[in-house]
Amino acid sequence: MITKARPALAALAGVLAGAALWEGYKAVGSEQGTEILGVRLLPRASDAAMPHIADILARFGSAELTGGDPIWQVVLVACLFTLRNVAVGFLAGGVVGLLLAILMQRFRVAERGLLPYVILSQTVPLIALAPVIAGWGGRLSIGAYPWQPWMSVSVIAAYLAFFPIAVGALRGLQSPAPIAEELMRSYAAGWWATLIKLRLPAGTPYLFPALRLAGASAVVGAVVGEISTGTRGGIGRLIIEYSREATSDPAKVYTAMIGAALLGLVVAGVVALLEVLLARRTALSR
Repeated sequence: MITKARPALAALAGVLAGAALWEGYKAVGSEQGTEILGVRLLPRASDAAMPHIADILARFGSAELTGGDPIWQVVLVACLFTLRNVAVGFLAGGVVGLLLAILMQRFRVAERGLLPYVILSQTVPLIALAPVIAGWGGRLSIGAYPWQPWMSVSVIAAYLAFFPIAVGALRGLQSPAPIAEELMRSYAAGWWATLIKLRLPAGTPYLFPALRLAGASAVVGAVVGEISTGTRGGIGRLIIEYSREATSDPAKVYTAMIGAALLGLVVAGVVALLEVLLARRTALSR
């Protein structure tokens, strides 16, 4: 029982340690920040820059605007809106990444030709790519259904999600020992049977960490995409709107930032839960 609770206890300890570090620095730090040779190395510890954690948590329970909904409800609705974009982008990026990994594993020439470009794709600044994707999307339509702004956000999320899946899945598909491959050939197993019965099961330990990273990357892509394309309703847009009130209501800004961070944790947690369920099902089948 204690062993199963260790991840939750470790996460709680990490949150408490972060809160203690925040309040500790606020207590001893300079309100102007710490500078060396004119370069600010540590942030300002003023209430405008670093509100107390108690004030941030209290702001969740207060109304966003006078007579309006509480902040926690507004942030939750925005996170659910962004979660849809994340889910679509994560699934699309997962399919593209897995297909690329299978293609590169099957054909060495494809690996040598595609892998450098897969890596190079992640060097493009996302803040510059997002408006381009939004501009292209505005000229497209799916049949009679016009392109929606949230689709551009999902494409940006997929762009960040496919890379860790492609690299992780490729490493996993190439992980079986040569003796295992020889055994499959001795059974006259074809490439497809070897992929299903040997390579995919052997690649699971590599794939799920990649999926967790892809989930977090999809959240980052969706948030940046919402900010860059001006898509309303999501947590990314909410961060921008609350940032305008940073001077008068600094705690409000952090509520949206915490919501975005929790969204990333939820996505990573869902992937981890799927990994546990798959491992349990595999153990029962044995």
